[in-house]
Amino acid sequence: MEPVKAIEMKGISKAFGSVKANEDVNLTVYNGEVHALLGENGAGKSTLVNMLSGIYRPDSGTVSIYGEEVGFTSPKDSIAMGIGMIHQHFKLIDVMTAKENIILGKNQGLITRNKYISNEIKKVSDQYGLDIDLDKKVYNMSVGEKQTLEIIKVLYRGAKILILDEPTAVLTPQEIKKLFTIVRNMKEQGCAVVIITHKLNEVMEISDRVTVLRRGRSVGTVETSKVDTSTLIEMMVGKKVDLAIKKEKTADAKKLLLEVDNLHVKNSEQKYALEDISFKLYSGEILGVAGVAGSGQKEICETIAGLTKAEKGRIIFEGEDIIGKSPREIIRLGIRMGFIPEDRLGMGLVGSMDIVHNMILKDYHNQPGIFLRRGPSVKKATEIVDKLEIQTPSINYPVKKLSGGNIQKVLLGREIDSNPKVLITAYPVRGLDIGASYKIYDLLNEQKRKGVGVLFIGEDLDVLMDLCDRVMVFCIGKVAGIVNPDEVTKEDIGLLMTGGKGGALS
Repeated sequence: MEPVKAIEMKGISKAFGSVKANEDVNLTVYNGEVHALLGENGAGKSTLVNMLSGIYRPDSGTVSIYGEEVGFTSPKDSIAMGIGMIHQHFKLIDVMTAKENIILGKNQGLITRNKYISNEIKKVSDQYGLDIDLDKKVYNMSVGEKQTLEIIKVLYRGAKILILDEPTAVLTPQEIKKLFTIVRNMKEQGCAVVIITHKLNEVMEISDRVTVLRRGRSVGTVETSKVDTSTLIEMMVGKKVDLAIKKEKTADAKKLLLEVDNLHVKNSEQKYALEDISFKLYSGEILGVAGVAGSGQKEICETIAGLTKAEKGRIIFEGEDIIGKSPREIIRLGIRMGFIPEDRLGMGLVGSMDIVHNMILKDYHNQPGIFLRRGPSVKKATEIVDKLEIQTPSINYPVKKLSGGNIQKVLLGREIDSNPKVLITAYPVRGLDIGASYKIYDLLNEQKRKGVGVLFIGEDLDVLMDLCDRVMVFCIGKVAGIVNPDEVTKEDIGLLMTGGKGGALS
């Protein structure tokens, strides 16, 4: 029996101004399969699936769902055809509860049918092993909770075709396992699943077939079981890639830049998110931070940057205690600190602004007079776009319309351009393709050579061990140990992350 074609896209082209996001792309996805979309940042993956979800309309080509040619004019049309899209950047209303976000747009009374709706959502959640507090406001949720909410939202609406755009980028390993259980359940029930991810190990684990895009064109479709990761990488970038991460060696004499002493920080529930945190960061080193998501990584970043209040403890930056000071006060002290937060568009950049104005946001307060001078920021934006190879129609293009990887490059480029003495990076390569990730590693090593102290919070233990001089391991808000990656194994670090004993401390 011929498998049912859930999705068939033929000759799809889409341009934004002079930039061709997709050109003559073909994609076929069958019922009962998991189909991975691979490609570098800006290769056109998100644009392609956004046409499936009704956000964009193709300039040319045809889209068929279950054999019926369609012309979606809005996401509502796509949802009506049983397509559920989980976007890379959250499509949630922050001031609403989880339940209100789930039923938003559906014609049903929240007050009169409140209990019925809650029961229906719970059935869906239980069926796929998902858990969320329906009465919790989105602005109080962690990144992982927001992602879980997005998944429940599309499943509640009866999705038969599930499209996941970088879904695991914000999930813990445990949550990824749950997500893959959902994906496998949908596959067994005959559903079609399209997954966009840069994590090749996930592609090899979960997908049946892979379609690779390069520079907006479909290079080919292959069966996952018949290829290896090096072949997929070569298809993505058009050449063989050296996957070795270089660890820069710097002079032994290092200057103490940052000292955190006995730091205690409480979360919104008045429980300690950080307890008795102490460590030192020196010039010309990359100090890695490992830990299960939610172990205090977010809080340590935001407290050092002046965004979160500490209950007690000290943060000494070049001899000055900056505890309790606001970000602006820290800047006025002459302390240069780059900060790349976990939530890029929520905290790092203003999505509706272009690259130039996001540059202005960093240093407008340093400009004399009452009028802003755009010239320096235009120059900086142009240099960053060229240096980091950011794919954008122009420097005046809204940041939120760029691909996830290019948004990340804008943020990292801006922070590095400010010449920080300490650079705090929270998951700087999350959502980036292979080539872009290695570009970021090179940039961090460049900062290290300049004497910058880098605090690198990562989730890939292989990268942490290859890139960092030392690795600090967090476990439930405490420092479980600071290790030399040359003297321990991944298993040692994994034990420390879960509260066990690891290898040699340093």
